[in-house]
Amino acid sequence: MFTFLKAQTSSIIATAVDFLITILLVQVFGCWYLLGTIFGTVSGAITHFLISRNWVFEAGDERVRQQVLKYLLVWLVYLILSTALIYLLTERLKFNYIVSKVLVASTLSVSYNFLFHKHFVFRVRK
Repeated sequence: MFTFLKAQTSSIIATAVDFLITILLVQVFGCWYLLGTIFGTVSGAITHFLISRNWVFEAGDERVRQQVLKYLLVWLVYLILSTALIYLLTERLKFNYIVSKVLVASTLSVSYNFLFHKHFVFRVRK
């Protein structure tokens, strides 16, 4: 349970970075919301990997290259899923892009990211 709570804390921090970059790019620099979403997601992913590797799953002794490759695989699927879902919620259901991003990020954090990071990327068997 403690690992799950640490993972959610890591996700919140990474999501804050993600949202900050996304909103900055869209609201301040006038980028298209999906482009801002992609850059935000990349920034959040880097933040999340570093925190998860070193603090959440304490996998710093493991081979970083393998972890990076596995993380990239999981993250690419996340990027495709989140971008598609944000697009559907925003364009089809007419949600605000920030609301769409909040709904998608919070859902995928618990249902997708945690499980794949714990059992595949960082291989925690506790």
